[in-house]
Amino acid sequence: MTARLKLLGAALVAVAITVLAAATVPAPASAAALTEVTGFGPNPSNLRMYLYVPDRVAPRPALVVAVHYCTGSGPAMHSGTQYAALADRYGYIVVYPSVTRSSKCFDVSSPQALRRGGGSDPVGIMSMVDHVRQRYDVDPARIFATGISSGAMMTNVLLGLYPDVFSAGAAFSGVPFGCFATTDGSEWNSQCANGQVIRTPQQWGDLVRDAHPGYTGPRPRMQTWHGTNDETLRYPNFGEQIKQWTNLHGLSQTPTYTDSPQPGYTRTRYGGSGPTAPVEAISMQGVSHNLPVDAAQAIRFFGIDTTPPTSAPPTTPPPSTPPPGPGTCRIGYTVSAWNTGLTASVTITNTGGTAVDGWNLTFPLPAGQTLTSGWNATYAPSSGTVTARNVAYNATIAPNASVSIGFQATHTGGTGAPTSFALNGSTCSTG
Repeated sequence: MTARLKLLGAALVAVAITVLAAATVPAPASAAALTEVTGFGPNPSNLRMYLYVPDRVAPRPALVVAVHYCTGSGPAMHSGTQYAALADRYGYIVVYPSVTRSSKCFDVSSPQALRRGGGSDPVGIMSMVDHVRQRYDVDPARIFATGISSGAMMTNVLLGLYPDVFSAGAAFSGVPFGCFATTDGSEWNSQCANGQVIRTPQQWGDLVRDAHPGYTGPRPRMQTWHGTNDETLRYPNFGEQIKQWTNLHGLSQTPTYTDSPQPGYTRTRYGGSGPTAPVEAISMQGVSHNLPVDAAQAIRFFGIDTTPPTSAPPTTPPPSTPPPGPGTCRIGYTVSAWNTGLTASVTITNTGGTAVDGWNLTFPLPAGQTLTSGWNATYAPSSGTVTARNVAYNATIAPNASVSIGFQATHTGGTGAPTSFALNGSTCSTG
């Protein structure tokens, strides 16, 4: 098994290089950076979570979970694909899960991973999704998964286990849900990898249905990509994925639309002819496992390639807007602490009679506390006197209205609250 995983890893290094060589996506200049998030919730297989939030977040943003290949990592997926650059353009948020086991492959084989809520990597990834949903105004109808090779297999698994969470997925060089299943603790399934696991559409669909018994709601849309010369996860897996997802959607195996988006590529759509058909499959003639990853086409399939407003509200009040006077703002502050970490939730209420258009909240962070990440505002510096500034979608606070922000921090024992808060330079009441 180790030799096979090394072979897969070597193939995926080539994938990473090919991804970098794919079409470049021009993006606006950005100060946003990839941030690691810890303490995000149940995480039975010790995954790491990396989060990318663009400078300009769309109202009710979409969320994309981008899952790396064997030997990869969340940061490698971030730097080696165009999902972050596209997020800068379209205003969605990206989560990059990262494996810590030695193979750096996602668990798509164990019985735990192939049962809803059963444990292993899917549970940790769902905790990441829930963490982001709790802290950003994510549109629950626009949560997506995409991945390469091992990440493409996990994309199939996530959409199969959590059809009530994910709206669509894009799998680059993957296998159907359940194809890599093992019962001996092995991460590798040679029969599946070699394209020898052939089932009927009903059998493939039943594997997914049995993993989440009783679910009768809609199924996520699926886009799948595969090279005909894939030497690692053989090409028959492409057709088996089509069988599985058309069956889950109750569709015929006969395409409703076929075209060639570029020389050597054959694209088929099932259940519709438009760009967001229930199932879309792209066969790449003569392409090996290290296929080019076209993130822009995945985002197009998700339907989130819409540019948000181009001008963000100012981060400080314009001259015509007076700052809140004394007693015209109130701060609610709650802390949840553990060992050496804490999460703080902050509610800013405008108790004055005029709207606040653009705000910054200043507060002294208690000694020993250091910010590691935050949401719904930008924060600087990470210790001492901190200023939280509005982001594009929460710049205005109407009279008697509130906005909620928050952050994570480490601490050396003291978990108390700041002693004072000032909104646009004016002291706020607390409580």
